[in-house]
Amino acid sequence: MANIIRSIKGTRDFYPDEMTRRQWLIGKAREASELFGYQHYDGPCLETLELYAAKSGEELVKEQAFVFPDRGGDPITLRPELTPTLARMVAQKQNELTFPLRWWSFGPFWRYERPQKGRTREFFQWNIDLIGDDSLMADAELLAVAARFLKLVGLSSETVKLKVNNRHLMEAVFTRLGIPSDLAPGVLKMIDRLDKLPPEVWDEKVLELGLSKTQLDQIKSVLVNNELWRDSEELVELFRILDDLGAMEYVVYDPKIIRGLDYYTGTVFEAHDTKGEFRAILGGGHYANLVADVGGNPLPGVGFAMGDVVVNLVLEAYGLYPEQLAQRDAVFVTVFNPDLKAKSLAIAAQLREAGLKVITNLNEDKLTKQLKYADRLGLAKAIVIGPDEAAAGKIVVKDLRTREQAVVDEEDLIANLRR
Repeated sequence: MANIIRSIKGTRDFYPDEMTRRQWLIGKAREASELFGYQHYDGPCLETLELYAAKSGEELVKEQAFVFPDRGGDPITLRPELTPTLARMVAQKQNELTFPLRWWSFGPFWRYERPQKGRTREFFQWNIDLIGDDSLMADAELLAVAARFLKLVGLSSETVKLKVNNRHLMEAVFTRLGIPSDLAPGVLKMIDRLDKLPPEVWDEKVLELGLSKTQLDQIKSVLVNNELWRDSEELVELFRILDDLGAMEYVVYDPKIIRGLDYYTGTVFEAHDTKGEFRAILGGGHYANLVADVGGNPLPGVGFAMGDVVVNLVLEAYGLYPEQLAQRDAVFVTVFNPDLKAKSLAIAAQLREAGLKVITNLNEDKLTKQLKYADRLGLAKAIVIGPDEAAAGKIVVKDLRTREQAVVDEEDLIANLRR
């Protein structure tokens, strides 16, 4: 084992069981997206560094992106997120597209971070955006999509909440507290880091921005005021729409939700487990200027992203992944003896033509060994065609879970297996 070459730090191997879980998760994201009419898209995994410098903020570019020169010496990066790619794609065909756009994607991303629970350097992420509409209806729709996904994977509103805030509201609060507009971005970033720093360190860093002790205390009071949303006409209306959409059971107001990326301008939100044991499951918000920074005409929009790492941990913790996802619905076709091998292969071919998943035995092993192999794969059914069955046009169907078996006519086999 010591001589085996190890995988790169922060990456994961997806063996068949893990891969099947990933595909199940993608399927739920697809279902939630398509229930609201969103179309599937994707972009390249490599982009120019210039694109992220324009859209994503200094921390993402300088500290988290995997940056390297191509053979021509130009700096390129593995994509750390998808929104800048989305902006570029929309800008390139802005005059050809029909707005508002409803797009979703699920693919790999890379960030150079310290691997830890809930965070890897390579991860898969669901991205979904509504582009070209500046209304609160758009914000509410994306929150409703998120709520629908949580329901589809079995996460109840008692288990996970969508925590919502509004940057316009926070900016109005800063103005009321006399915080200069040039300090507001720094204060927002510090609020986003509130749970990442010890309280005394956080206080010190906020004061270093140029705020007074009185303003610091006022901000800390704001951040525990869960009724502050009532001062925002936007949030009052947003929550009314979400109630109409049947999604409000998942939604709560939280003044500490800010989101760290620079391009968010209005509604912002994150999904968190109510016990507080995990990082944010998903996060996103409203942006007013999607494509202008990459050369297009300004477009509003709203979107969110969900990495697969944290949601995997949450689903595992609550036992929500279905058991035996991998091959339970495949049928195992045994080979009774060399003389009946052709018959078994012909039956397997017929089952596949009918759309059934089939695994055939590759060697002429003893029947007991074949059935043990099928059992270890977690399969539910196996079929056996012995000399007597072949002569009579019959097939034995074995239920590997209950250990019961039935003899069926060959022409009824497909219907029997589908039951």
